[in-house]
Amino acid sequence: MEKVRCYHCGDDCGRNPIVHDGKNFCCNGCKTVYEIFSSNDLSYYYDLQSSAGSTPNVVESKYDFLNDSKIIEKLLEFNGENLQIVNLYIPQIHCSSCIWVLENLNKLNPAVSSSQVDFPKKTVRVIFNPENMGLKDLVVLLARIGYEPYISLEDFDKGKKNIDRGLIYKLGVAGFAFGNVMFLSFPEYFEVNEFWLDQYKGLFRWLMFAFSLPVVFYAGQDYLISAFKGLRSKILNIDVPIALGILVLFLRSTAEIIFDWGTGFFDSLTGLIFFLLIGKFFQQKTYSFLSFERDYKSYFPIAVTKISEDHKEETVQVYDIKKGDRLLIRNEELIPVDGILINGRAQIDYSFVTGESEPVFKESGDKIYAGGKQLDGAIEMDVLKTVSQSYLTQLWSSTVFSENKESKFQTLTDSIGKRFTWAVLTIAFITTAFWLYYDSSKAMNVFTAVLIIACPCAIALAAPFTLGNMLRIFGRKKFYLKNTQTLEQLAQIDTAIFDKTGTITTTMKSKATYEGMELTLEEESLLKNTLRASNHPLSRTLYDMLAAHNIVPLDDYQEHLGKGIEGQKNESHIKVGSADFVGNTTDYDSETTSVHISANNTYKGRFVFHNHYREGVSDVFKAMDQHLHLAILSGDNEGEKYRLEKILPPLTPMYFNQKPKDKLNFIKTLQEQGKKVMMVGDGLNDAGALAQSNVGIAISENINVFSPACDGILDASKFDQLDQYILAAKKAMKIIKLSFLLSLVYNVVGLYFAVTGQLEPVIAAILMPLSSISVVGFTTLATNILGKKVN
Repeated sequence: MEKVRCYHCGDDCGRNPIVHDGKNFCCNGCKTVYEIFSSNDLSYYYDLQSSAGSTPNVVESKYDFLNDSKIIEKLLEFNGENLQIVNLYIPQIHCSSCIWVLENLNKLNPAVSSSQVDFPKKTVRVIFNPENMGLKDLVVLLARIGYEPYISLEDFDKGKKNIDRGLIYKLGVAGFAFGNVMFLSFPEYFEVNEFWLDQYKGLFRWLMFAFSLPVVFYAGQDYLISAFKGLRSKILNIDVPIALGILVLFLRSTAEIIFDWGTGFFDSLTGLIFFLLIGKFFQQKTYSFLSFERDYKSYFPIAVTKISEDHKEETVQVYDIKKGDRLLIRNEELIPVDGILINGRAQIDYSFVTGESEPVFKESGDKIYAGGKQLDGAIEMDVLKTVSQSYLTQLWSSTVFSENKESKFQTLTDSIGKRFTWAVLTIAFITTAFWLYYDSSKAMNVFTAVLIIACPCAIALAAPFTLGNMLRIFGRKKFYLKNTQTLEQLAQIDTAIFDKTGTITTTMKSKATYEGMELTLEEESLLKNTLRASNHPLSRTLYDMLAAHNIVPLDDYQEHLGKGIEGQKNESHIKVGSADFVGNTTDYDSETTSVHISANNTYKGRFVFHNHYREGVSDVFKAMDQHLHLAILSGDNEGEKYRLEKILPPLTPMYFNQKPKDKLNFIKTLQEQGKKVMMVGDGLNDAGALAQSNVGIAISENINVFSPACDGILDASKFDQLDQYILAAKKAMKIIKLSFLLSLVYNVVGLYFAVTGQLEPVIAAILMPLSSISVVGFTTLATNILGKKVN
């Protein structure tokens, strides 16, 4: 381990200093961090800070305001005793190397549990232990490795950030220098023989050299830094060929004027960087115009129950919630906003946010955070602040609770980009060697033209823009997918499994009749309040049908998946669910969908439901049967089998009395046989099956069905369009392949002119961004046309 000065905490940090094997460390923690750095080939970041003259104590004092608990509370997304979550804006994020470093912060400090980068937004979401690392420590660590966060409480409260005008400034510098270099090069172009021009030719050349310095080391620094970080991280990114071309042109031109070999290529060099920056500028404008970021107001219609001032309950969408509103959170529902617990017993599972499965108990007056799931009956809460559904999107995509469902096509895209870069470098060196032998005057132009014209960035853009636009189009049509990988998986499915109740049936039109002993007013009240805490479709339907009763908090509430629910108030106890669960010994007809009731261990009767199937369900199954294997998995009895046989295609497998675990195991068995399975359920009892499947789709009606276990949410009104969405996903993958072909044709044609010496680097710099924009335009146009075919 080489000797290196510690830049972790500074020389005078108040800790007990140590010396380890003659190396300078100020504490054991610093030694550990440095060893972790060295073992993961990250030590050069400390070296960079050392060479830049970083002064640790000055950096730390800059962030003293982060010791204020009130400020910390505003910045944190989640604030627990053993875990905190913060989302920081980092303007320096610009390449895959940045992502790699920032998502490996846990290797720099074990107090960081995980970190996730949102590249388009230039943010990193960090989960860390506040007992071992404060927010200030985290920010200082980021600053020292070259990723200083931008923190402004005023802008944070307004949701705004400073506009990064760095590209505009660099473009101005490059344009100014390019114009002057071209002007100074005119005598060389036209071979003017004039005394004064010949007399000052050397001065003109050195002036061109001077103008090139800010262009290369300021305007073009992003390409150089990105390539350097990529190589040091052992990543061959797409900036490597560009950076290599810039350096070759600059060094060759500098050598020519030093040894008086000629005027060099300063005009091509400054023009190359100028047009590259113009291309980047227009690409940013294009990408901004074609933004695929899903605005929270158009996102899936997740709803929550709001309690009005006159104590009436109504369903509202999340973005309509205001500070001061009172919300009802039922058992197994997600808490969508931060608030204060008012009534009920809160037993909250924050594993969706933190990854920790241990439930947290809260009492009235305690603060509860968005993202937690209530596990013990219904609670009431007052809203402290609104939250955009973009937070729920981020939660939905969090890696702390979801399994990694790999996408082969995305891996193929990355593989093509990396191999293409190697191919470009190989071609560049071979052709340069040929031209050095055949005509050395063209060698440098050929080398740089090949590197620029064959940049694989157009290939890298094909998949994300095609899939991103499809996500946006699907979202407009009320089909909301978790991410682009989900869309790729959807295109590959060959088997579709459906739940029955709440999925192909609708609770909006369901009716029920009661059969049995009359319930007392006390039993009716207890039944109503017990149903109030449940989110099962049949419970919600029955709750809406029963007469109104005073809302009273239960002393005990339990929900047994696949069986039923039970509640207790004082000495009264009630069970609601299947016949076996409530202890029914009467020989009732088992061929109907029923909810049975028992009070104080005495069987009372049952509510018989008459199912209504969704409109167009028969047509959907007939269309899907043409290209998919279908099956029904239901937790109900076989009472609906005869009706289902009329709706479904002939010989469709149907399985009844399936528990949640049975559904999960059924899908796992199909996957072991090589099937790509899509599970369509209601997001409640089907959570395990949805998570196990390759693509899990939850049907959303008018209740809070948000479940991070699923991969997509389909508005119930669009159920009859499900097959069209699947076919559109398959066609989107064909668009990506056509985009690859378009990019390949462009590169082959461009390479022909480049290797034959017919293409100047400046022209290549103009054409390169045009290829990227053309690919983006093609994919956007094609997906928009495809989207119009989906109703």
